[in-house]
Amino acid sequence: MRTRSASWMELPRRVVAGAGALADIGDVCVDLRLSGRAVVITGPQTRSVAGDNLAARLAERGFEAEVVITRDSRPAEVERVRSFALDLKADFLIGAGGGRSIDIAKLAAFHLDIPYLSVPTAASHDGIASAMASLNMDGETKSIPTRAPLAIIADTGIISRAPPRLMSAGCGDIISNYTAILDWKLAKRLRCEDYSEYAAALSSMTARMVVEMAPSIKPGHEPSAKIVVQALISSGVAMSIAGSSRPASGSEHMFAHALNRIAPGCGLHGELCGLGTIIMMYLHGGDWRMIRETLKVLGAPTSAHELNIPEDVVVEALTQAHTIRPERYTILGSGLTPDAARAAAEATKVI
Repeated sequence: MRTRSASWMELPRRVVAGAGALADIGDVCVDLRLSGRAVVITGPQTRSVAGDNLAARLAERGFEAEVVITRDSRPAEVERVRSFALDLKADFLIGAGGGRSIDIAKLAAFHLDIPYLSVPTAASHDGIASAMASLNMDGETKSIPTRAPLAIIADTGIISRAPPRLMSAGCGDIISNYTAILDWKLAKRLRCEDYSEYAAALSSMTARMVVEMAPSIKPGHEPSAKIVVQALISSGVAMSIAGSSRPASGSEHMFAHALNRIAPGCGLHGELCGLGTIIMMYLHGGDWRMIRETLKVLGAPTSAHELNIPEDVVVEALTQAHTIRPERYTILGSGLTPDAARAAAEATKVI
């Protein structure tokens, strides 16, 4: 029986990352003692890249597999997939694609109380390994706790062929660990919040590794894709160890979500987190110039202008960011004044 003082962590039982890893799906499922029916959740574009291939590979190993196409990240879509899997009497789910397909698989599997596997086709964010799912609710992106994937199969050959912008965004999401950890330490000191040294160390090491290897991370380069995928998985593991998203989500993520609330679709999640990290590192009194230069090397945006985001929208997002998760203490405290927000954005050349 679980006690209140106990701390539980869920980690993937198998991680397969490398060129051609998709072909191992059948072996992984057999090794994990899965059986019966599977539902492969994928998108319109990623069906041809991974979804149909996964279903065929599973069939070769005696599994029954059906493919479901998702087109948005709304609660109704989660319910549609859940109902489909329930009617099929599915034994496990596979999320194959970008963030949307994997998040829908996470949530549907959580509601059905069955396992799911994560098969990313791009290295654009750390959701490929985390227990958190993003859902569009009432026009806003909400983070919902679920469970970690039973396994991750990351075919870096496929991932390296994804649009370069996606991998740059993934690097932005990883680099944001820097300010997430600073915020977490601040909350520990000022609010006595629970803090995991091990989770924080893993998250920090992951961000530092990407910064140090930034010059060698190139688009269309399979070894680069492997580096970024491994870093994203490490971030997900750090969150599982901590039992929360604290090691990889702080004020920079709150800023990113505020931007999306004010101007939906203004940029990829990791791109917005990268911009937020520059500003939040400045507010922390840290080396924001290093963050900015690293993002430039990686091909990620370092200014709102590059994403066609108006300056006033950036300032408004900075003043609203502290309201995104008011229970989570960060460097933003009770909020920035418009003058302070503009000054920080201008000082860091984000606007």
